[in-house]
Amino acid sequence: MAKIVVVGGNFAGLTSALELKRKLGQGHQVIMITKSPVFLFIPSLIWVPFGEREIKDITVALEPIAKKGGVELVVAEVSQVFPDENKLITNKGEYAYDYLVMATGPELAFDQIEGLGPKGNVSYIGTPNGAMETRKRWQEFVKNPGPAVIGAAQAAGCAGAAYEFLFNFEQQCRAAGIRNKVNITWLTPEPFLGHFGIGGIAGGEQMLKGFMKLLNIHYITEAEIEKVGSDTIELKGGTVLPYQFAMIMPAFIGADVVRKSPGLGNEKGYIPVDDTYQHKHYPNIFAVGIAADYPIPFKTRVPMGMPKTGYPADESAKTAAENIVRLIHGQTTLKERPMGKIPGLCIMDAGKKEVIILSDSLLKPRKFAVMLPNPIYDVSKRMFEKYFLWKVRKGYSWLP
Repeated sequence: MAKIVVVGGNFAGLTSALELKRKLGQGHQVIMITKSPVFLFIPSLIWVPFGEREIKDITVALEPIAKKGGVELVVAEVSQVFPDENKLITNKGEYAYDYLVMATGPELAFDQIEGLGPKGNVSYIGTPNGAMETRKRWQEFVKNPGPAVIGAAQAAGCAGAAYEFLFNFEQQCRAAGIRNKVNITWLTPEPFLGHFGIGGIAGGEQMLKGFMKLLNIHYITEAEIEKVGSDTIELKGGTVLPYQFAMIMPAFIGADVVRKSPGLGNEKGYIPVDDTYQHKHYPNIFAVGIAADYPIPFKTRVPMGMPKTGYPADESAKTAAENIVRLIHGQTTLKERPMGKIPGLCIMDAGKKEVIILSDSLLKPRKFAVMLPNPIYDVSKRMFEKYFLWKVRKGYSWLP
């Protein structure tokens, strides 16, 4: 009997654990160790600050899902992995493994920029606490509106979510009757609008420029934040932007446990894998989603991160699970699914509007790529949220 430990319980971790157990059956043990007892549908956090979602609406308890799927759930924090000894340490004890899947997600690099982060005045909407704190600041802002700065810091790994918040923020300002009092500036490390950390999509730059002009949003590309003050954001080059409200997506770094585990990952906390998601030095360890170190095939003047959340995380998790099953069954040929070749599938909420982004490959070269605007209503993202939460509750990990 093989013992497989999965570290992480959100998109990539839950998919890995359920797929492993589904394919291996009762003859093998799958343990999922996660810090949180709930699954969080992170894409919907953009709506929480404006009261369109509560945290309870987008979370699902993991225990019944794991129990139904035959996965042993351990709610604990992993402090260190010893890859040479095939074991890991948690605050609830030590666990040995035959195979290990690291689906640890990111840490937030607030300390890379002075004044950024939850202890400062700038909001962040990527965590439940951050989204709720942003709600408080939004409610105060409505009473006393002024200039606003929305954007992403250099090396941010999720520029798309910042775009979504920007357009929702603009729409909510109109709905609150304060838009004429709010001067909005968009900051992005991208070399051009719509780069998204994937090299851009044909027609995307022109479309987003049109949105910015239509909605009267100022923008600065190749923005590199030097310092965040109590009411100003300073850029390298000398530009100083005043703000009454600001939301800045920080850069991602790998999980702390990876950086504290010698030999497991690199100095940024990412784990070196090949196109099978198998560790390059430890063949019984796999890394999926954000935890996987994937080389960015392009260079920009201001550093950017590549998105590895959502669909890429789900697909990498399924690939890793399939490959562990093959290894357990004595097969030597593993499935390759390069992250850069995973199809691009994204729905960008644009404040009661939406843009559907489709491509045959996340990164260039591509055979096709298209951005389809829907100016009527953001129905697709809301439908996808309901579908995915239904899928999670049912434990249907094999579905897309």
